[in-house]
Amino acid sequence: MVKTQAQTLIRLPPAQVFGFVVEDFLHNYPRWSPEVQSLQAITQGPIRVGWIGRQIRVDQGRRTDSRFRVVALESGRRVSFRGTTDPYLIEYRFEPIGEHTHLIFIFELARLGLALRPFEKLIRIAAQDGAERVIHNLKGLIESELVDTA
Repeated sequence: MVKTQAQTLIRLPPAQVFGFVVEDFLHNYPRWSPEVQSLQAITQGPIRVGWIGRQIRVDQGRRTDSRFRVVALESGRRVSFRGTTDPYLIEYRFEPIGEHTHLIFIFELARLGLALRPFEKLIRIAAQDGAERVIHNLKGLIESELVDTA
């Protein structure tokens, strides 16, 4: 298993950060994760447990087409996505610290195929770099767009 985590402090309350990440997910996700070439809702309506999405990504030249499902959702606190076509889990946690939000991003790759096992260290490094980039991009977008309106 490959598991990575990155975190940051965002100068807004959890409800606003949660809204940006979860409630406006379809609009904002490709903005903080530019590897996403295409994103669509398979399930109509707002993000909720059981909601399914599809993404096409290009990561370091490798194109993937995957579906994912919301497996956990606690309003204002966390959301978890699990790949239905690939064995990954992505979680965003929103923890209050005074008037601010401690945002935690977790990525888990459940298993590596036999052909990829010799590259596990490189995959782990790339996953950690990706997690840190996600957090950096999210913080920049949220604080530049929402702090002035708060």
